[in-house]
Amino acid sequence: MTAALLAAILVFPCKAISAEKAILLDAQTGRILYEKNAHQQSLIASTTKIMTALVVCEQTNVLDRVRIPKEAVGIEGSSIYLKEGEILTVQELLYGLMLHSGNDAAVALAIYCGGTVEGFAEMMNDKARRLGMENTHFANPNGLDAPGHYSTAEDMAVLAAYAMENPIFAQTVSTKTVNITARSLRNHNRLLWQVEGADGVKTGYTKAAGRILVSSATRQGRRLIAVTMNDPNDWLDHKNLLEQGFSGYHVRKIVSAGECLGHLQIAGGQRGAVTLLADADFEYALSEGETPEIKLSGPGFVYAPVVRGQDAGFAYVCLGDKAVGKIPLIFGDTVEQEVEPEKTLSEKLRLWIRGEL
Repeated sequence: MTAALLAAILVFPCKAISAEKAILLDAQTGRILYEKNAHQQSLIASTTKIMTALVVCEQTNVLDRVRIPKEAVGIEGSSIYLKEGEILTVQELLYGLMLHSGNDAAVALAIYCGGTVEGFAEMMNDKARRLGMENTHFANPNGLDAPGHYSTAEDMAVLAAYAMENPIFAQTVSTKTVNITARSLRNHNRLLWQVEGADGVKTGYTKAAGRILVSSATRQGRRLIAVTMNDPNDWLDHKNLLEQGFSGYHVRKIVSAGECLGHLQIAGGQRGAVTLLADADFEYALSEGETPEIKLSGPGFVYAPVVRGQDAGFAYVCLGDKAVGKIPLIFGDTVEQEVEPEKTLSEKLRLWIRGEL
């Protein structure tokens, strides 16, 4: 088992998590603080709507007015009871989608944004591919159980972390209550009232999928994302995961931009070595007692000339035998190629006689 997972187990006893699949992600550094069957594919129910909302936020103007088509009326499952021909803004439909989990709002937004439900599903899958969600496929915008509609806890955490960077999405999912067109909506996410810093994301349930929950909380600029799947005790599990994630791990700056991380030998240069500088800061979430190590990569030398500020490869940040990040390097000095002195006439003659010139 990796050092990172061992550290997570010390902080989070597995028996405290009743979910079939779960993950806790530090969104700032990308570190997985806890995982349980996080790569196994699963039905995702209405947490699907995280991707629906993200695509809509990126592809439309939320002030646009949408006339509700007949295809979006009378959709099974949770609903905000849209009527054919009524007009709502994209933002109002997003509230209906993310606070009240309206399946009809999902269809209305999908048709408005993608032309058809099927066309919008392709937009969702294209976004998933670009986010590196390799174990995810969407068949619809609302999460009703369907063949070819699945994801993993890890993929959903990656999606939520990305989506929360979108200000319109983040404002929508953090809203507790709102009134739209004579509809009074209250967010189904209880954590917004129960956990310090909770600011999203989405609940989900079908009989086949069980209870699915994706949550986000931010404290002092640090965001954690928790995902549980088929979890009968999801509210308590998320509280425990988030609290222990904030208290058990703290983000530390491992390297500062411009910091010297080592030296590299130079072949054929006017000097024998050149300094290697970090070209960016690197921060990582660490538990008490964890000490990362910086390791340089490459052959250990470079041919002259080199120029100050030129790319010099990468250094790796390691915990135990696992690389948890990499830092771009630049050369800290300019080192010119060594120039041999001009040979005298007698030296040239001697080399010519020996056939070396």
